[in-house]
Formats: sequence, C-alpha cells, structure tokens
Amino acid sequence: MINRVRYRVRHVTRYSYEAEVMISQQLLHLVPRPAPYQRCLEHAVEVIPAGHRSDGVDAFGNPLVRLEIDVPHTSLTVTSRMQVDVYARPRLPANESLAWERVVEEFRYRAVPPARELLEAARFRHESAHVRIKRVFADYAAPCLTPGRPLADAALALMHQIHRDFSYAPGTTEIGTPLAEVLEQRRGVCQDFAHVMIACLRAHGLAARYVSGYVRGVATPSDAPAVPTPVGAGASHAWISVWAPPFGWIDLDPTNDKPAGLDHVAIAWGRDFADVSPLRGTILGGGRHELQVQVDVEPIEVDDDPCDVERVA
Repeated sequence: MINRVRYRVRHVTRYSYEAEVMISQQLLHLVPRPAPYQRCLEHAVEVIPAGHRSDGVDAFGNPLVRLEIDVPHTSLTVTSRMQVDVYARPRLPANESLAWERVVEEFRYRAVPPARELLEAARFRHESAHVRIKRVFADYAAPCLTPGRPLADAALALMHQIHRDFSYAPGTTEIGTPLAEVLEQRRGVCQDFAHVMIACLRAHGLAARYVSGYVRGVATPSDAPAVPTPVGAGASHAWISVWAPPFGWIDLDPTNDKPAGLDHVAIAWGRDFADVSPLRGTILGGGRHELQVQVDVEPIEVDDDPCDVERVA
C-alpha cells in the first residue's frame, strides 16, 4: 500500500495584452497551505516582469501573495513551482458519522459559546458569490439526504449522483454562468461540479467549502498497474469538503467520483471559487488579452512509510 507520494508541480499563467498595461495589481493563491495529510517541502513564485511583492494570509488562512507591477508591459507570466508530500488518509466508516439532521442541529443557537471547530465550520453554511441557496438544489439532493442517514454516507451518495448525472464538458460554462443553469443543463467543469455539490449541502443547512488545487497528471511511479489519469489534470482542479462529525472535514471530488486522496494537492479553500482564484486583480490599460495556463503535476517519489504528518483542520 502506498502511504506517501511526492509531487513536483509547475503552474504557469501567461497573459498577453494587445496594448501596454501601465499598472497591474494581482492577488495570487499559488502557495500551498498547510492541510490535512499534506506537507509542502519547497515553493517558489517567479513573476515576469518583476513587481513589488508582499506575502500574507487571507481570511480563510490561505497563503496569499499581493503583487503590484508599475512598469509598462504587454505580457505577464507567473510561474509557481513546488514540491509537496501527500499522505494516505485512513478509510473512514461513512455509516458511523452523525445523521445529517443532527449535524444541522449542532449549528443551532444555544446561548453558549460554540466549540472552535463548529464556529469555523459555520462560516461555510451560507450563500456566497457563486453559490446561491435555492430550493432546486435541496430538491436535487433530497434522494441522498434521507431521514436519519449518516452525513458522510449521504455526501458520498450525492457525489455519485452528481458524477452520474453531469457531463464533464469544458467550454460549455463560464465562471459567471448561474449555478441553477448548470444544474438544469447538467454539464460543466470541475468548479461547476464543486459549486453544485456545495449548494446542495448548504441548501440543507450543512457546512461545505470549496477546495482549489491540483490532481496528478501521470501515473504514480510504482509497481502497481497504471491507473487512468484523473479528470481535471493539466489545469487547476476543484473539489469540496463537508463538515461531517465526528470525522471533521471530509474531502470529496465529484468530478472524479471519489474521495480526495493521494492524487490531490490542495492549495486553498474558501466559500467558493471567488475566494481562492489562482490569480485575479485589476489592470490599467492592456485592452484585449489572451490567457494561457499550463499545469504539470508529476509524481517523483513514493514510499510506504507510516503517515507522520500532523492533521490540521
């Protein structure tokens, strides 16, 4: 059994502008955060042309790079390189999690200070920029969230349902496509699948967050037979986490119909894509532009050493 995979990741973003950009201010979510079953060994961000950089942390604890370029330029290239160890996660008995109604009840106001973990989870129960809470999402998830069903088991069923009902079809949606339209058309990309699943869970009063990262692009270098390349390789990927006591946050990938694990490298999490976009900002000038993104996720080492990474929430 493989217990650890070391990845070399390279993420290149290139903007080409038809006219000079005089000033560019950007926010970068390209530095991997401390996460359960993951450890970043090294990381570097290269920007051409160079600008003024400051490093910090956003409201969700994700590493954040603020960048300002005040020299005229007609292209911008941001290259992020990292090596990350990803550790195997234990198999969780999904039927031993709390019933989903009991989890909803945990969030009820009781006039006493809630536990820190519960207070943190509560941040991810409400509407956000790309996830509106509507009855249509509650109705779609209802066959999975049956009375008394353990939440982890129900979330797995919802993941399977989305994967079965939706087609992975790049180019059919944009970030501004209303989520209700995505649900009606039953097609999209990984961020759509993640947003739909989050909307379904939140519509029932549950806490779910959006996770941005990568999936491996080639087979793991082991003696085991090669497995298919996950859907979403070659670009940024997205999946979800659901708060499922007593296990805490459980990561599920509806695009690939499986829990997140050795194939996944987490970068940041938030309420939805808007909180963790790899690169976003404002520019003065530039006119029309072309965008190219290349992501390479290469497994370079595996072993069967026991998992020694400290779990964090």
